[in-house]
Amino acid sequence: MAKEPGMNNVYTHGHHESVVRSHSWRTAENSARYLLPHLRPGMSLLDVGAGPGTITADLARLVEPGRITALEANDDALDITRATFATLDVEVELVVGDVHALDIPDDTYDVVHAHQVLQHVADPVQALREMRRVCKPGGTVAVRDSDYHGFVWYPELPELDEWMALYQRMARANGGEPDAGRRLLSWALQAGFEKVEPSATNWCFATDEDRAWWGGMWADRILKSALADQARAAGVPDQTLTNISTAWKTWSTTPGAWISILHGELLCTA
Repeated sequence: MAKEPGMNNVYTHGHHESVVRSHSWRTAENSARYLLPHLRPGMSLLDVGAGPGTITADLARLVEPGRITALEANDDALDITRATFATLDVEVELVVGDVHALDIPDDTYDVVHAHQVLQHVADPVQALREMRRVCKPGGTVAVRDSDYHGFVWYPELPELDEWMALYQRMARANGGEPDAGRRLLSWALQAGFEKVEPSATNWCFATDEDRAWWGGMWADRILKSALADQARAAGVPDQTLTNISTAWKTWSTTPGAWISILHGELLCTA
């Protein structure tokens, strides 16, 4: 059953340095390419769940001098966004809000964007309704989410299967949907969108540099992030987390190792 708007999930990842390191890698080019042809200078844009703001900043530059708003769920998360923009010459409005019940008038923005957000919220259909409400008629709601069961990696280390099972378990316990990518279209239709352009793209980490970054990042996250704390609280032994961490390090140094990460994405006309 869907939760009532305003009910917040536990955010599975948290904001440990290893998580922020991962999210700060994201750019408009590697994470929102499907949206870029639809942006023009002077547009207004709301970025829901802006995180460290690296995608937001890229989008802002593409629509300058338009109005840009970066929204996060709480002050702690927004402080991370604020720290990024303190170092950039980009004008962005920073606000705290609940995507289930946005404190924003109807028909405010030309574009409403959310990257890796719907997989974490209590009610993704209600979130899409709100994103549609605050988007101008004929404007664009753009969403992109990963699909964890669509991840493919080699070599097939058993500890990485444990990692996937653990992540699925923790994300669902927190009220999220880790396989959101494949569900985006059905959620958008339930939210009342009639014109939707669906697509799918992948991140791929297969070079020596990319493997070292991805594997090293997850080797840290599984031991130090909020996910690790949640797993321990649920009774997962430290040795299991250590074994997963070691497996990510092994994967990252294995010649020929590969991971592709499936994402669903939608361009919805409001």
